[in-house]
Amino acid sequence: MFTGIIEELGRVTRVERTADAARLTVHGPLAVEGVRHGDSISVSGVCLTVVDSDAESFTADVMAQTLAMSTLDEAHEGLAVNLERAAKVGDRIGGHIVQGHIDGTARVLAVRPGEAWRVLRFSLDAAHAPLVVDKGSVALDGISLTVSAIGDEPDGSWFEVSLIPETLTATTLGERQVGDLVNLETDILARHVERMLRLDARRAEPVPAGGVA
Repeated sequence: MFTGIIEELGRVTRVERTADAARLTVHGPLAVEGVRHGDSISVSGVCLTVVDSDAESFTADVMAQTLAMSTLDEAHEGLAVNLERAAKVGDRIGGHIVQGHIDGTARVLAVRPGEAWRVLRFSLDAAHAPLVVDKGSVALDGISLTVSAIGDEPDGSWFEVSLIPETLTATTLGERQVGDLVNLETDILARHVERMLRLDARRAEPVPAGGVA
């Protein structure tokens, strides 16, 4: 489990690809402090398992499903990534409960700057729209953020987040431009509620005559 509070900006130093997987090596001196084989590190929101490490870098495997659902499919040497080590029992949860299990990606639709802040608008597909609410929590590239606005238009839904200077300078979101993709993880509590509502709706459906529910 993670909290969505980024500890370090890391950088991909090596990418080894096979037909249906990839192995990434990431430079992150803080992220590897005390790390052991099998530990979890969030890489731009994707929970990866450490298979090797040294004093400044770690290596992790990325399976085909994760590549298909996340921006790590486009990972390359030199790519900046947000890093967070797994939370310890008893740690303060400065953000919200983040699993590192990506729901998919969202595209930057607009960037609106202010004097000391910036508002980013993102696309929101139909499958995830019910799980994102105004003033609710969302994780983008592993960063815990509060939804500041949301809208449903004829051509699709969208949501916005407002970024303070610290987020702009300490994470990769400060470099995001219109058209860029980010990894999206919706709130785990919202996913559970949505699942229960769907099951309740199925149970409430009338049983066909002579049929079995």
